[in-house]
Amino acid sequence: MKDEVFVVGDVHGEITSLKKLLEKWDREKQQLIFIGDLGDRGENSKACFLLAKELVEKQGAIYLKGNHEGILLNFIAKPEEFAGNYFLNGGLGSLESFLHEHINEEYSPTEIALMMKHYYKDLLAFLTELPLYYEWEQYVFVHAGVDLSKKDWHDSTEEDFLWIREPFHKKKNRTGKTIVFGHTPTFYLHGDNDRSDLWISDGKIGIDGGAVYGGSLHGVVFDKNGMKEDYIVQKR
Repeated sequence: MKDEVFVVGDVHGEITSLKKLLEKWDREKQQLIFIGDLGDRGENSKACFLLAKELVEKQGAIYLKGNHEGILLNFIAKPEEFAGNYFLNGGLGSLESFLHEHINEEYSPTEIALMMKHYYKDLLAFLTELPLYYEWEQYVFVHAGVDLSKKDWHDSTEEDFLWIREPFHKKKNRTGKTIVFGHTPTFYLHGDNDRSDLWISDGKIGIDGGAVYGGSLHGVVFDKNGMKEDYIVQKR
């Protein structure tokens, strides 16, 4: 195992920012971890998904499942049922990046899902197998958080790992671990709708700087002694 980890916050399609951030990653010394939500809403979701997949397969990166990977897979499984929710949450832009613009004006959700399964079978299979969390040294890396009311946080449901917010943010962390998470933009956690810097409280570190909303994309470096560096790319 490498001596450090380099953890990337929620990307949401911001491929230009992601590529710029990855220039700071030392691939010889640092384990790369994506905290989830590579697609939906931003500049080019397809490019972000495919780059992350390539880095997992060729560089041993770790890519954690986020709720947006979850809703894409829900849409593929049951397109007519989940199209409304997925499109509302930035999914239409993702599908357009994979197929073509205004795809929903030409094809039904079922037809779009069938095209995705035809052209991107390998990617969808890859996303299905993503881990829900990763443990390293005294850290837990997870997309949204864990259920701190459980005796053992490992018993959290998949829904909690992908979606939890206030019950995790507000409940006392008695796990003995530092929990590094994304999902909830830090401007919300700071309570001012302005600051996109890291949110650090009670052994929890929020790293979703809301890059797709004009905030920051964070690349945070940890070693076994603590946080070493926070690289920031601000969307221009």
